[in-house]
Amino acid sequence: MGDLKRIAWHRSVEIGQAVPSARPIPLNVSRWLHAFVGILLLSGVALAEQAAPRAWTSEWLKTDFGRSSVAFSEIQSGGPPKDGIPAIDEPKFTALQEGSASGWAERLSPTEAVVALELNGDARAYPLRILIWHEIVNDTVGGIPVAITYCPLCNSALAFERTLDGRVLDFGTTGKLRNSDLVMYDRQTESWWQQFTGEAIVGELTGSELKLVPASLQSHEQFAAEHPNGQVLIPANPEARSYGRNPYVAYDAPGKRPFLYGGDLPPGIGPMERVVAIETSPDRHEAWSIDLVREQSEVRIGDLVIRWRPGQASALDASDIAGGREIGTVTVQRETDDGPRAVAFDTPFAFAFYAFRPDSPIHVGPE
Repeated sequence: MGDLKRIAWHRSVEIGQAVPSARPIPLNVSRWLHAFVGILLLSGVALAEQAAPRAWTSEWLKTDFGRSSVAFSEIQSGGPPKDGIPAIDEPKFTALQEGSASGWAERLSPTEAVVALELNGDARAYPLRILIWHEIVNDTVGGIPVAITYCPLCNSALAFERTLDGRVLDFGTTGKLRNSDLVMYDRQTESWWQQFTGEAIVGELTGSELKLVPASLQSHEQFAAEHPNGQVLIPANPEARSYGRNPYVAYDAPGKRPFLYGGDLPPGIGPMERVVAIETSPDRHEAWSIDLVREQSEVRIGDLVIRWRPGQASALDASDIAGGREIGTVTVQRETDDGPRAVAFDTPFAFAFYAFRPDSPIHVGPE
């Protein structure tokens, strides 16, 4: 519990801001209220699920809590309040010069992780030493409005198109978690979105889903080699956060448990082991242990090819992000008649994949 308490303190005080504890529910509930609760339970609606929105409405004036696709009891505070972890809305970049960084970007070590994204010839890298403190970047890449997101608690790094039904959305952090995963919100309707799935779970846009854009975690050196003139995100104010320091020290160490997660753990694999998560066909999701991919170097599933190579350090291991242990880099491509094509995938912790895809397989050994 010591590690989890430390993470909670970092999230509430350093990454965001502390929020007051909820007032305890009195025990001397009257007989008529007991009867009312019984009616609600019989109808399949838990009292906690109904009470939660009333506690949130003063902070979320625009959110339509009458619409949701999940039980409110599944959503809990992660520590910071709304926008306590501030998204980046006006990202600043520095361009590589034939693979060489300059200015602030020179601080990046060769092996430290970045989220790499290329759209219409526009290649950009978003260092985890920045994303670990902000979690969302609202950007436009190759003319396409996108949101680059990272949840350190799930190690889920995903990029989404921000245009939905012709309207461009801007995203921020709610300060809430579900299955230990970041719950985002859009500023246009204040609907709440699950980062892991890209689906709106509360509010006006409930049931809507953002389009996933192929992006991947790789090392700064690997990005520079593939995109020698690409752009690298830099902080607007380098002194605003302890960029380069990991507030989740040893979070992904073997034997650790996820933060604020009380659900079932995946069988046959450690909860904090990384997996390669792919939608292999419409509405069919599968995951492969990264240890398995590393052992085989290459895994083929039909026309999909998963590969592992060394060179990337964990951002969630050492106190200094640049000093994390080797975890390697995964690529996923689909073979086509026109050559290999990048496929959208993620490398989350096994517990997160299992929490959101409990009926989907996690492959941990040779077929």
